[in-house]
Amino acid sequence: MTSQDRWVSRSTAYVTPGVGDAWAAEAESRGAKAGQRLREVGEVEPSRLVAEALAVAEGQPVVVRRRVMSLDGRPVELTDSYYPVSIARGTRLAEARKIPGGAITLLAELGHAPAHVREEVSARPATAEERELLDLGQDDWVMVLFRLVSTADGTPVEASAMTMIARGTRLGYERDL
Repeated sequence: MTSQDRWVSRSTAYVTPGVGDAWAAEAESRGAKAGQRLREVGEVEPSRLVAEALAVAEGQPVVVRRRVMSLDGRPVELTDSYYPVSIARGTRLAEARKIPGGAITLLAELGHAPAHVREEVSARPATAEERELLDLGQDDWVMVLFRLVSTADGTPVEASAMTMIARGTRLGYERDL
């Protein structure tokens, strides 16, 4: 595999306030056009994983922002971002519209600047909804990147599940030390 065949994504841009639309910038640097469609914003009861990550009590709602990410017009990822209602309710995070500068920038403006990020990766068969939204076959798998963003004092402010097409995808990490 040559460097031209590889797409090395650096997640730092996605969790740094003031960067803006990291997805669009990354795609443009590869000669591609990124897009995203907001498919749901509202308060929901979180899964156990999300509730534990955000340290919310069982049965407490969280704000979710669900998006379909596309590359050159084709859906490639489902991104669901969750926020504690104590942080998101009454802000642009809870509104069904694009957030100028992105959610991470807004979180920083609201006094919840990100200082720590934890990411976990897993793979599994796609659900029926994922197959429909990502145009996958019956036996296709997805890769899920689960990201938790916390403030300097350890307060979790955003949990995101990015569900990607697994076929032909390689996930790698590169860090400067």
